[in-house]
Amino acid sequence: MQSKNFVVIGAGVVGLTSAWALLEAGHRVRIVERDAPGQGASHANGGQLSYRYVSPLADAGVPFKAMRWLMDPDGPLRFRLEADPAQWSWLAQFLLKCRASVNRRATQRLLALGSLSQQTFQDWAAQLDWNGSVALREPGKLVIYRQPGEFAKVRARMADTGVEQALDADACVALEPALTHARGVLAGGIFTPGEAVADCHALCLHLLGKVQAHPGFDGLIQQAATGWNVEAGRPQLRTSGGELKADAYLIAAGLHSRPLAAPLGIRLPLYPLKGYSLTAPIREEHRPPEVSVTDFERKILYARMGTRLRVAAMADLVGENLDLDPHRLASLHRSVRAMFPDAADYDAAEPWAGLRPATPGGTPILGASPLPGVWLNVGHGALGFTFSFASARIVASLMSGLPSPLALDGFTLGT
Repeated sequence: MQSKNFVVIGAGVVGLTSAWALLEAGHRVRIVERDAPGQGASHANGGQLSYRYVSPLADAGVPFKAMRWLMDPDGPLRFRLEADPAQWSWLAQFLLKCRASVNRRATQRLLALGSLSQQTFQDWAAQLDWNGSVALREPGKLVIYRQPGEFAKVRARMADTGVEQALDADACVALEPALTHARGVLAGGIFTPGEAVADCHALCLHLLGKVQAHPGFDGLIQQAATGWNVEAGRPQLRTSGGELKADAYLIAAGLHSRPLAAPLGIRLPLYPLKGYSLTAPIREEHRPPEVSVTDFERKILYARMGTRLRVAAMADLVGENLDLDPHRLASLHRSVRAMFPDAADYDAAEPWAGLRPATPGGTPILGASPLPGVWLNVGHGALGFTFSFASARIVASLMSGLPSPLALDGFTLGT
């Protein structure tokens, strides 16, 4: 295989894992990032590596649930109509995908992507030695349900794989004693052993150090990608510091990928799902959950990261707005204090909001673009951390002229 010169645009978890995979494949790599590495949606996300909890938001019944969520001030969804054709187009495509058959196909694809990501994470672990620096734990994941009917439906759909375990309310509390205060609202839960938790931002910084020490790395260029020059059908990237020539470019810039690709005629169906998180210190007197917990109806997740508790939630369709809405933060505070009142020092919690670049159907876009020399690794939504390792492995194989380790049906632009 011939070594090539590649430019990766984006230094979040998707861009950095892609850069590492390309370096390990024998290529020369530069990274372009307009902000500090590990910012954006990678900075204070939920931290769960949920390889098996991957069902897309688009599903039968979701439009009707959304109406109920919008009426609830503590609901997981908020919507504001924008004078933005991209929003209208995304919503129309989302509604078309809100069918059970579409959701089942997408879920099966994402389960395969999650399995490959878990394997890749494990394959890289010894070489990258990140166990002690990224708050990595594998406590398993418990998805709790409040509504008996919802829990019954989930139990009925469970595959007999011997992996997931259906637990009644008492068994949920026995597994995770920090749920004692919430015992009265629990209908049951599904526990998946082996699911992991880690600090995504810390992993980005750790991985950046490994990338920078790699003999094939040609530098981190902290400049904005501003556009393209196209000559004889081949693009050359323009940045705020000048032109960067390469054999090919990988767009992995999260939400910024959409305006970057548009001048090339590449229409990426991405829209931001705004999420919030709180990161609260855990002191000696606190009793945090050890298991990774997701409240299914409220769409809130709780994950311990060393001496901090991360609480993350919400999918607000409000455009590219990063303001810290005090009402949404107050809602998150109410929820965590009710669920885990003794878990952390919530008065000292650090708030955060991020924009997760989502496709209408919830599957990322991987591989070649319509323009030779431009490749894509975008649209991971709320599961960018989970899927980044598999996505990096796939695009590195394709950019090296090798077959993808996973079937690309449903993961390419336009599918």
